[in-house]
Amino acid sequence: MIQADFQRTLSPYDSAAAKPSRWYFRLHIDPILVGLLTVVIVYGLVVLRSAVDGNEGLYTAQIQRYAVAYVALIVAAQIPPHFYLRISPLVYVVGMLLLLLVLFFGVSVKGSQRWLEIPGLFRFQPSELMKLAVPMAVAWYLQKRSLPPSLKYTAACLVIMTLPALLIGRQPDLGTSILVFVAGFSVLLLAGLPWRLVLWAGLTISAAAPLIWQFVLEGYQRQRVITLFDPQSDPLGAGWNIIQSTTAIGSGGIFGKGLFQGSQSYLDFLPEARTDFIVAVMGEELGFVGVAFLLLMYLLIIARGLWLASQAGSTFGRLLAGAFVLTFFVYVFVNVAMVSGILPVVGVPLPLVSYGGTSAITLMAGFGVIMSVRTHKAW
Repeated sequence: MIQADFQRTLSPYDSAAAKPSRWYFRLHIDPILVGLLTVVIVYGLVVLRSAVDGNEGLYTAQIQRYAVAYVALIVAAQIPPHFYLRISPLVYVVGMLLLLLVLFFGVSVKGSQRWLEIPGLFRFQPSELMKLAVPMAVAWYLQKRSLPPSLKYTAACLVIMTLPALLIGRQPDLGTSILVFVAGFSVLLLAGLPWRLVLWAGLTISAAAPLIWQFVLEGYQRQRVITLFDPQSDPLGAGWNIIQSTTAIGSGGIFGKGLFQGSQSYLDFLPEARTDFIVAVMGEELGFVGVAFLLLMYLLIIARGLWLASQAGSTFGRLLAGAFVLTFFVYVFVNVAMVSGILPVVGVPLPLVSYGGTSAITLMAGFGVIMSVRTHKAW
């Protein structure tokens, strides 16, 4: 009797012998994380309704993409971590092949060749897949090796991370290139990479900054860095985005002007209002309170994701889930800092809020993986 009562008090995740009875446990869903993600998505759709300025087609398309993203999350949560471990090299190789196809057959939009198109069906961005494939490949490589990784293993991981980052940078897409590299590097950090090596890497990059400036960055990318420090040097050109963005955020004050009342976006002063600069729309219409609420939701998602990652039953699961969460954090930080004028404009959308399909689907699939490495421990 005492033993039976004790078993009933356990969380469904705490006992492998007693399988969970609630439907969301049987679906390997973490209701808290899904609830937080849903709050962000619904909140983002409210703001997006204003940003698309009456374009019902775009708004309906985004809702449909979120429906696909939820399916991706649920499907990813059903797959046990050992399956992800087996397919990680294949996913990485397929992703690299798709990036090569983009270089030769990709669709160009606004001067960037980032998409592959299936005629009559859909268009997708293979670089988004690499945000999942790179950390999967690095975690797969490290999971059977002694940790913290030696210099040899670290060098091998850097090759795995750098090759796709370079291909994505050629598109050109500096923002996604950085995020893909960060996704892989997060695995190294979680694997116990000594901070002295991180420091040396930082010093090396700093020393090589003049060469990077001259031979790596494109002309427009160098201009964005210059504009970061002095937007007024080219107020009608490179400085336009930052000036209009900070103006929109500042004009919103504490509580904002109200939904659908933002002059900067409605009068087309604010560029890319529905994608990279949607935070500016939010700041103008909902004010500091509206932006702070969104950042709080992001913080709770990150905290929940890290807790789930810490409960994973394998080294591969912990590294992979933790890397996904840290990459999500960098995603949020870079976009908000970019729109606020703290970082150069690098074309990073706000996760689960900005208009776009491939990004939302890959992000939700990543959260499905995070839930999988937690819930399958009990089965």
